[in-house]
Amino acid sequence: MSFPVTRMRRLRRGEPMRALVRETALDPGDLIYPLFICPGEGVRRPVASMPGVFNLSVDEAVREAEEAARLGIAGLLLFGLPESKDEQGTGAWEENGIVQQALRALKQSAAAKNLVLIADVCLCEYTSHGHCGVVVKSGDGPNASFDVDNDATLELLARTAVSQARAGAGVVAPSDMMDGRVRAIRRALDEAGFAMTPILSYASKFASAFYGPFREAADSAPQFGDRRTYQMDGANLREALREIDLDIEEGADMILMKPAMPYLDVIHAAHRRFGVPMGAYQVSGEYSMLQAAFEKGWLDPTRAMLESLTSIRRAGAGFIVTYFAKDAAKLLG
Repeated sequence: MSFPVTRMRRLRRGEPMRALVRETALDPGDLIYPLFICPGEGVRRPVASMPGVFNLSVDEAVREAEEAARLGIAGLLLFGLPESKDEQGTGAWEENGIVQQALRALKQSAAAKNLVLIADVCLCEYTSHGHCGVVVKSGDGPNASFDVDNDATLELLARTAVSQARAGAGVVAPSDMMDGRVRAIRRALDEAGFAMTPILSYASKFASAFYGPFREAADSAPQFGDRRTYQMDGANLREALREIDLDIEEGADMILMKPAMPYLDVIHAAHRRFGVPMGAYQVSGEYSMLQAAFEKGWLDPTRAMLESLTSIRRAGAGFIVTYFAKDAAKLLG
């Protein structure tokens, strides 16, 4: 029935009523907190382009984990900054690699019992060239070209995932966008005795302008070229769904989409089509853009932060990787 019998504003009067009829809930248990792990002890180095985000030594990461657990955050996503880099990124799978050290320390902490420990599986933080796989160059000088050897990279990614699972990762999360990586990682995990370790695949990862601050935080910017031969074109929704479909077929247990807010349509389409748990990554550029507006006084920090996260949940993400995790959890808990 129409106005005046139907008055939509009846259900908007007062917070108790608004909360009662709210369609989308946001909870600390929906949030994953990314951490950047670096060598040293007592290190808490600010990332200039990401206010409130730090490169953390292992001991400081354990303290962050303990706070995250107290706040009810679901888990941590770990990235590593190794002491040295090389062409193949061997630090990614070393037994005493920086992420492996952090995983072992976190597993010894009581906090880990209440946190899902997710290890990012990629080579870009560990390679001297900053690309996500084995680089093959041809030619010299201004006419030189390069490519990332997809199939040669698969073995290294699988080796990395196994080393992380052995160190205590509860979930491994390949973010490289190589074709076939999920199948290679699943096979390697099973053969190494980690058949119960889930794979969270960055199945839909676009070549985005919003990754810049992350590349500072993780020291992972490409030294030449870009990543467009393996990260997706931002114009392609159908391709994103096909990528997700293929990763599920290869054995992915969960799916992650990245970035989040510029690609809410992708999140929504995937939510409607697939029946696996899926999340979205509110990436560094999204975070830094909002932080810059907060600093200028252009946006209300609390309202804008929660509104951005709610939009991602409303689109269909079951969980959200976000640098706002602690701040949001303090308000939602």
